[in-house]
Amino acid sequence: MDELEELGMSVIAGTVEDRETAVRMAEEVGLTFPIAYGITEDQVADLAPIWVEDDRHGRYLQPTEFLVAKRRRTAFGTMYASGPIGRMSIDEVLFLLRNLDRSRRRRAAG
Repeated sequence: MDELEELGMSVIAGTVEDRETAVRMAEEVGLTFPIAYGITEDQVADLAPIWVEDDRHGRYLQPTEFLVAKRRRTAFGTMYASGPIGRMSIDEVLFLLRNLDRSRRRRAAG
């Protein structure tokens, strides 16, 4: 998290679960970043395409990660997968953000 903060980034989680469930889960795993709860399918779909499943357990969103540009308020990176393979690792996120930061500084330097 320190490396993300050094790059001016923040982590915010979101869940379709209710407040009580979100708070309990955050406490159980020791999350220290903000969690938005009660998010709807439509709200997630406003950011980027989503992967929704229907099975014997009901309808649910697959876990999805977004990198959202503060100024544009739109997703410029999205990843979703039905298992851990294919999800963004922190190293991949840091690699992308460092490269974006370097590019931004080069452009500013002219």
